Amino acid sequence: MNPILVALDVASADRAVALADALRGAVGGFKIGKQLFTAAGPAMVRELTSRGDRVFLDLKFHDIPNTVAGAVQSAVSTGAWMVNVHASGGSAMMKAAAESARKTADQLGQARPLVIAVTVLTSMDDQALREVGVGRTMIDQVVALSKLTKASGLDGVVASPKEVTAIRAACGPDFQIVTPGIRPADQEGKDDQARTLTPAEAIAAGSTYLVIGRPITGAPVPREAAERIAASL
Repeated sequence: MNPILVALDVASADRAVALADALRGAVGGFKIGKQLFTAAGPAMVRELTSRGDRVFLDLKFHDIPNTVAGAVQSAVSTGAWMVNVHASGGSAMMKAAAESARKTADQLGQARPLVIAVTVLTSMDDQALREVGVGRTMIDQVVALSKLTKASGLDGVVASPKEVTAIRAACGPDFQIVTPGIRPADQEGKDDQARTLTPAEAIAAGSTYLVIGRPITGAPVPREAAERIAASL
């Protein structure tokens, strides 16, 4: 499978559908995050899944276990291919998410979505961790949360490409690693990402999927940008 998941971080369903139509076949799927989901709701997920697209529903659930289980149940009903929670919600919350995904998919007679957990947001660095009371280094915190995620029965994690090699060593070859913070070699600046690699570097390090937004969606011809990145892999 093409590992590129395009972040549809846009403000309207019309813009999202136009991008998806332009990129379909050149990428592996699409990510719907908080901006688009808040604007267009579950119907946006269903619109793309009805067209055969793989949708990563990136809402980063983080709440008490029962609430997260209910949210995952609703997410599964949209046909999402992948959903996520925050690993910092703890093992009880993650186990509830995994069980809800399995049970709901069985009830609906559909494939269970991948359930993954966010380790540390890619906009953060060691200083930002200290600000929120985390004494571990970035790499130690990410690896610890990745191990907790695996032990809780989830399929993988979201982490910056800088930590992929360490996660792969700690969690094995079958653990899914989804990496935002991907910036092509010819792009200047990192936007709001603090820990980045190029697409080829991230795949070489062991990433399973690459979440790429502005380098594709902000390009003059998004499909050409996607195809150029895919060719670099």
